[in-house]
Amino acid sequence: MSASLPTSSREWHLVARPHGWPTNEDVALRETSVAAPAAGHVLVRNIHFSVDPYMRGRMNDVKSYTPPFELDRPMDGGAVGEVIASGDERFAVGDHVLHGLGWREYADVPAERAAKVDASVAPLSAYLGVLGMTGLTAYAGLFEVASFKEGDAVFVSGAAGAVGSQVGQMARIKGASRVIGSAGSDEKVKLLTEEYGFHAAFNYKDGPVTDQLREAAPDGIDVYFDNVGGDHLEAALASFNTHGRAAICGMIAQYNSTEPNPAPRNLALVIGKRLRLEGLLVGDHTALRPRFVEDVAGWLASGELKYRETAVEGIEHGFDAFLGLLRGENTGKMIVTLG
Repeated sequence: MSASLPTSSREWHLVARPHGWPTNEDVALRETSVAAPAAGHVLVRNIHFSVDPYMRGRMNDVKSYTPPFELDRPMDGGAVGEVIASGDERFAVGDHVLHGLGWREYADVPAERAAKVDASVAPLSAYLGVLGMTGLTAYAGLFEVASFKEGDAVFVSGAAGAVGSQVGQMARIKGASRVIGSAGSDEKVKLLTEEYGFHAAFNYKDGPVTDQLREAAPDGIDVYFDNVGGDHLEAALASFNTHGRAAICGMIAQYNSTEPNPAPRNLALVIGKRLRLEGLLVGDHTALRPRFVEDVAGWLASGELKYRETAVEGIEHGFDAFLGLLRGENTGKMIVTLG
């Protein structure tokens, strides 16, 4: 192996299944050896990796739409990095790639699972957020799953997060009559209205969500983009106009619950209002990617679409970043930067 290649890498392993909130005892940062890539593989030095709410579900040993993390194995997720050794003619040393082996410093990636990204179009971290999975989630959820049309009133929960902030802005750009967001701090509420152009926003900790939403959307809502579940979904059901549509993207309010969640208690409204609630998995919508990249790159260039990132430095703080994400400490996409 070339002397220029690293001999070891640190990676985060899941060592126990969390009960309720994950703790530091559930994970371990371990050292592993690094080898030159075999034919058809590339060795990537990760520069940024993503931590996302869906990863909490993968820590549980339950059948789901994506397999659980294995115990005593590295966790994975979106990452961008630089190819430092290549066993595949499609990739050269120095290429920047997007791949799915995050939570580690160096990744041995099958070439067919790596995609080149252009650092001249946008910062590399953007390919994990606004131009990546989170951006496509917002785009597909709003336009395809929720069937947004010009003039709709849109409510977004978790609106200062990576997905929610993009949903609200995309709705505004495409002619929503009103865009309302909920967030967990007064600073985030201010960000939604002053920087992202939401028409109204509220702090869900200030009072019942149903009351605050009714005040923010006196004429009701047509589209709800759900990142939270629980009392937010209950509030949306109460405020929906006839034939309202919800894209159910996440339910972070109950990811760490150990007891059944009581809300929504008004699900019967689905009948009289003829509502449509549809789950959203971004993997179902990869065919939208070319149109998504074209639209979003244009909106970024024109300044119509803005995004924030919260970067945590150092692999040793990777799990801290994940816990911070679950507590809502991020504004926009939560990224772990390895330098």
